[in-house]
Amino acid sequence: MVTVLYLFIMKLKKVVELLNAKVITGGNRLEDEVSFGFASDLLSDVLTVDSENLLLITGMANLQAIRTADMAEISCVVFVRDKKMTPEMAELASENGLVTIESAFSMFLAIAALHDGGLKPVY
Repeated sequence: MVTVLYLFIMKLKKVVELLNAKVITGGNRLEDEVSFGFASDLLSDVLTVDSENLLLITGMANLQAIRTADMAEISCVVFVRDKKMTPEMAELASENGLVTIESAFSMFLAIAALHDGGLKPVY
């Protein structure tokens, strides 16, 4: 018996659409794709995730969230609960080539919308 793993890929423009969100940095990269989603407000947990093409969903709108995403090689961060990025965060995100998105959705609703749209969890 052969087991086939189907990998779902979601374009970032679809993430923006599903979350009724606003792109803050990296607007020219909305054709980029993510394979998995991970949600956490504990940034130390983010560093333990070993996955490629990962989308981070968090309510921690601070410089440390941008630094953590960069260290974990995460290309896109979605800030939920209507959290707003500071100009310093946007500058650091741009310098590091991150796509950053703001959504008014709660973390629960954002996760549900992305999951219903086909994005898979890391585990």
